[in-house]
Amino acid sequence: MQEIGANGQVDYVEFNVRDIDRAKKFYGDVFEWAFTDYGPTYTEFYDGRITGGFSSTEAITPAGGPLVIFYSSDLSELQKKLEAAGAEIVKPIFAFPGGQRLHFKDLDGYVLGAWTED
Repeated sequence: MQEIGANGQVDYVEFNVRDIDRAKKFYGDVFEWAFTDYGPTYTEFYDGRITGGFSSTEAITPAGGPLVIFYSSDLSELQKKLEAAGAEIVKPIFAFPGGQRLHFKDLDGYVLGAWTED
């Protein structure tokens, strides 16, 4: 069972998606997340540290929210996985103070990021 985080920590991230199975395949293939289904319109994901969910009952709103950024030990390899899974790279690997980052658009249009240290 996952331990509950400290007060003020990000505890759960939820995405509205068009197709639960497609979202599970994309994030499972790219990030190796585990899933628990709660009916046909909701699944929970676990990335090894944080949980979240995919829901198909609400409108998809990929723009205007915070940028969720994943950690990667190898951005070049991650970019290959993202492209193979159908993601669009919207900002190729670039340097920033403390490391490197890229931004991509998932299959539902969410712009997300990934980073690695120098």
